[in-house]
Amino acid sequence: MKRCARLLASAAALLLAGSTGFAADIIEGPVADYCRTVGTSNLVLNDNIVDLKSEVVKLMDESVAVANSSEWINSSRPAFVWASEAKVACGMAYGYLKTNYKDEDTLNKCECFHDRMVEYMN
Repeated sequence: MKRCARLLASAAALLLAGSTGFAADIIEGPVADYCRTVGTSNLVLNDNIVDLKSEVVKLMDESVAVANSSEWINSSRPAFVWASEAKVACGMAYGYLKTNYKDEDTLNKCECFHDRMVEYMN
């Protein structure tokens, strides 16, 4: 029993000693730039709300199709991950557009994540 208690105490000490400082390293690490282009997306540049809604719905529908496809769900390529991100971002952008508000952040993410999805599909 004493041996088991010592092993447990040693394991706990190793876990505590080995984990100090790592959380801060993850937070302070370099931020990944997911979009290849920096700046404003083509969606943001479109001032016609009707056309913009149509384009966002198109990107969202394509993303939903990929996210629901077993071909991409079971693939080793991250197209499914980017499709899931794109469908959420495009859905949020569309929600804003329904109130005639053009949210640049969600539009940029919608286009960016969709582009990444397509990149990993090819």
